[in-house]
Amino acid sequence: MLGINATKQAISQRFKRKKSPATPPVDCDVLIIGAGIAGIGMACRLQQRKPKKQPRKAAKTPPFIVVEKRSDLGGTWDLFTYPGIRSDSDALTFGYSFRPWLDHRMLAAGEDIKRYIADTAREFGVSEHIRYQHEVQQLSWSSRDQRWSATIKNHASGEMSTLSANFVVGATGYYDYEQGYQPYFEKEEDFQGRIVHPQHWQNVDYDDKKVVIIGSGATAMTLLPAIVNKDDGQCVRHVTMLQRSPTYVASVPGDDYALDWLSAKFSPLSKQQAYTLLRTRNVLRQQGVYQFATHAPKVLKALLTHGVKKELKGSGVKVDHFVPAYNPWDERLCAVPDGDLFNALHSKRAAVVTDQISHFTKTGIMLESGKHLDADIIVTATGLKLQMLGGAALYIDGQPVDVGARMTYKAVLVEGVPNMAVLFGYINASWTLKIDLGCQYVVRLLEHMQSHRYQVAVPKAETKHEKVQVQPDTVMGALSAGYVQRAQDELPKQGDRYPWHVTNNYVSDRIMLKYRKIKDDWLRFSR
Repeated sequence: MLGINATKQAISQRFKRKKSPATPPVDCDVLIIGAGIAGIGMACRLQQRKPKKQPRKAAKTPPFIVVEKRSDLGGTWDLFTYPGIRSDSDALTFGYSFRPWLDHRMLAAGEDIKRYIADTAREFGVSEHIRYQHEVQQLSWSSRDQRWSATIKNHASGEMSTLSANFVVGATGYYDYEQGYQPYFEKEEDFQGRIVHPQHWQNVDYDDKKVVIIGSGATAMTLLPAIVNKDDGQCVRHVTMLQRSPTYVASVPGDDYALDWLSAKFSPLSKQQAYTLLRTRNVLRQQGVYQFATHAPKVLKALLTHGVKKELKGSGVKVDHFVPAYNPWDERLCAVPDGDLFNALHSKRAAVVTDQISHFTKTGIMLESGKHLDADIIVTATGLKLQMLGGAALYIDGQPVDVGARMTYKAVLVEGVPNMAVLFGYINASWTLKIDLGCQYVVRLLEHMQSHRYQVAVPKAETKHEKVQVQPDTVMGALSAGYVQRAQDELPKQGDRYPWHVTNNYVSDRIMLKYRKIKDDWLRFSR
């Protein structure tokens, strides 16, 4: 009898299923990289989401963690501190749809934007979820564990650590925060004054100095009137905006009091209703101008040129400095509040020059025309250096992934990359409009995965019946700005059909990201 029992016990042990070691719980459900306007917006949307039900005995997984490599939130609006820094989109559409922007200033100042982001983070309980001075250096996806592992450096302590997450949201923007794009100019080492890039503007003393700003974009057009008009107590002796080619400029009202009027004491509209109405008005206006530029570029060019002529009348400045060779919205159109740029050019302390740089000299810049620009300070407003995911390396099952070689799905997900969203804003409207739609789509995707018990979602560019073709030389839509063209190899590409094509159209994107079904032939789910 004893022998029979021993035999039974041995057989039982032999065929008993071995338990695999339990996978440790993830550190958070969603890892958000970046605490700028995109990262805070994403975190707020997740805070508004209904909490996931978990077993009573299970340790509660944090819904999200935000990691930010800088020492404060704000992103762009914490980094840039040059005089006059402001948005180039109206405040009503630049703010979040879920938290009205009630300031009457049309183009909000940088410090006001940062304060708005910080107030939003506090109001929605996001602040305590942010880990500052934490830089994500590597992201690794494991198909076996079905999770992301982020290698993080703590700049405060110098220590390295790892965070695991089910889903990752890249909210880092698309440019390098460490350095801007600064081309080499011949003999620039001979210049005896100071050379500064706006991205690194710190304690620049320009009082009673001669300044040359190289560039013709929003930064140059913001900086020039600010240093002429004693924005920070200093006053430049003379400033020249030196541009290689012109940019389209339009003067817009500096203030919009329509929100106050529509929500006044005797108005039937509440503040929120008035905000929604005016936000919709501004969205339609932005899209209308863009479509007008697309279908009637010559007409819009004539209207913009006429506006500039009126602004420059009596200044002695030629309108040619603001009439580009390209069509409107081939590159981003610059808006200036109350014509502050043109007002500055009416003074004797500001000028605009369209010419090519020959070389730097000890005292300034020699132009190809033979003219010399004297300078004590040269500001190189020459653009941005672009990168993805804040420079973090990306791996899937140990294999490196080049995001710049992949297509973007609905301009939110990345081809062949599981459980990851990368947030981009618009190039022809307020950045936040697209960010907000992208955040809402991510929440919808997560809820779809939760309700169907999916662990993985990955977009594939091929089905049984069709295959998406990459559109050559196209990133972020059709913008031809120099900083975008320089980054052809860094940014995701777009495909030749829906939903891989980037439309830069708020109305169609709103339908696609908020109302269309999550599941389609391109997005694959697995448990």
